[in-house]
Amino acid sequence: MNVLYYHQHFSTPQGSTGTRSYEMARRLLAQGHSVTMVCGSYGGGNTGLAGAYQNGKREGRVAGIQVVEFELPYSNRDSFLRRTLTFLKFAWRSAWLVLRRDYDLVFATTTPLTAGIPGILARWLRGKPFVFEVRDLWPELPKAMGVIRNPLVLGAMSVLEWLSYRSAHRLIGLSPGIVDGIARRGVPRERIALIPNGCDLDIFGVSAEPWRPEGVGVNDLMAVFTGTHGIANGLDAVLDAAAELKRRGRNDIKLVLIGQGKLKAELQQRAHAEQLDNVIFHDPVNKAKLAGLMAATDVGMQILANVPAFYYGTSPNKFFDYIAAGLPVLNNYPGWLAGIITEHECGYAAPPDDPVAFANALIHAADHRDELRRMGQRARALAQSEYNRDLLAARFVTWLEKAVERKG
Repeated sequence: MNVLYYHQHFSTPQGSTGTRSYEMARRLLAQGHSVTMVCGSYGGGNTGLAGAYQNGKREGRVAGIQVVEFELPYSNRDSFLRRTLTFLKFAWRSAWLVLRRDYDLVFATTTPLTAGIPGILARWLRGKPFVFEVRDLWPELPKAMGVIRNPLVLGAMSVLEWLSYRSAHRLIGLSPGIVDGIARRGVPRERIALIPNGCDLDIFGVSAEPWRPEGVGVNDLMAVFTGTHGIANGLDAVLDAAAELKRRGRNDIKLVLIGQGKLKAELQQRAHAEQLDNVIFHDPVNKAKLAGLMAATDVGMQILANVPAFYYGTSPNKFFDYIAAGLPVLNNYPGWLAGIITEHECGYAAPPDDPVAFANALIHAADHRDELRRMGQRARALAQSEYNRDLLAARFVTWLEKAVERKG
């Protein structure tokens, strides 16, 4: 099976962003299939290609994956208009590719939603099987956040969502809420598989060299957030909790924010203005470096803005990295992840917009290290039993194979 795989934000583990597509492509290769990965240039990502662009693209083999990278740089710091134009340019160039290449199946993963366009064309113009993976519910999420308000844009996105879902022979949702959202658009549930993000047990929780950022003491409780510093992440909640900890004189608890994003400078300015020296900012790191950080971390922070659409409609990479590393997770919003944490007793589920409860959880963690250690052990056990990347990837590969066999 020759898979034409579209992921605009593809990255190898040498980058500082999620590697789901890289890992899934590797599992396809291991089962004897071939993969051509089509992507753009994502800030924080690393495609593994280093040569010069020729006519706006470069191509080469990375870990057995044929990678086609378009010269379309993207950053979450870009304006909405600039990001939209980049998405459309990627869809346009992808459309040409899907009409000219030889392949057996098109697989496309969001975000953005425009990733579905080449799959739609493959299905209706070339009669090829199309599998569509939904990582976030669009346009529900940007609409709920108030990021997109124009009714014409929202309407166009809704049409594209419906057309992508209806064109796909099979779909994949990364959370129960995403699966439900796809089904609400009229897609039969037998065409939808739940395959959440997975845990890379061979990267995290093994013999990585532990390290802590400057400003964090050996005996401090270190709670870490890794990922984008954007509107959706709601990281003011961390600074609110830091201010509460300062008021209580708990200088033995440090909150570390690893990553980049549109709001990072604003968060740094606020921390400086309020003298929140218990908040440490650090640049993004690759997976190997992140594994060492996790080895020295006490709590992983799973933070999102208090938007009800997030409660069940996301599947954050960082949560699965945390539990793979055997870290208790502090989650600050309701939903399916809060339910997992509570059910498996592998962390803290704090209510949203409540800095006192957030601070209380961190203080409890700092004052009950033995209990915290047991939470971490349960987190690692959960990663091994339920979210092992190998187990989930086997389901993924079978789902794609059946789409080719049956076209449905």
